[in-house]
Amino acid sequence: MATVFSGIIGLDRAYKHRPAGLRTHILVCLGACIIALIQKNLSYNALTIAQTYPQYKGIIRVDEARLIAQVVSGIGFLGAGTIIVENHSIRGLTTAASLWVVACIGIAIGMGNYIIAVSGFLVVFSVVAFLKKIIRISPVRKIKIEYKEKLATKEFIDDYFRENQISVEDVKFRATKLNNRNIYTNVYSIDFGKNVNYVDIVENLSMNDNIVKVETINV
Repeated sequence: MATVFSGIIGLDRAYKHRPAGLRTHILVCLGACIIALIQKNLSYNALTIAQTYPQYKGIIRVDEARLIAQVVSGIGFLGAGTIIVENHSIRGLTTAASLWVVACIGIAIGMGNYIIAVSGFLVVFSVVAFLKKIIRISPVRKIKIEYKEKLATKEFIDDYFRENQISVEDVKFRATKLNNRNIYTNVYSIDFGKNVNYVDIVENLSMNDNIVKVETINV
């Protein structure tokens, strides 16, 4: 169960080219499941000894949450390794969360809580695989545009945003000199709703001869 459940979630992450894929998710879930099985076995052994040797009843004690607690907190270090900070943007949070939650599923399987494990898997897989398709959220995105011919190109960009009903929330401007020629850089924070695709924006803007580079920045 741990292998199958985590493998399905890992396949979705691998298909979307995320830092942690199939093998990582399986290993995390299996590891958590093994720890939970060990914890369960320790508790069972302690109970058996206490029943066999009643005189040790008050001496032998096993905390069922001790090893499991280490898994829940320790998996955070692995998840942190999948989070990438680049150009003031953060990527990998969903993958880090999926690693943490497959560990929780593995614990549920190892502890024998199969109903919790199955229902948890169904909800988690629905969230990572289908939620984004069902609920389309259009957050503010950032796009960096490097261009020549300041006035003409700036007018082209403004006209494009206006024609496609793209709202500009913020813009940052920078000018640099390259080979005795000014290169202008604008970083736009845009909200485009459902009117146009993010990829189309990049492709359409890059068609202008004065635009040197168009780069998306995830936020």
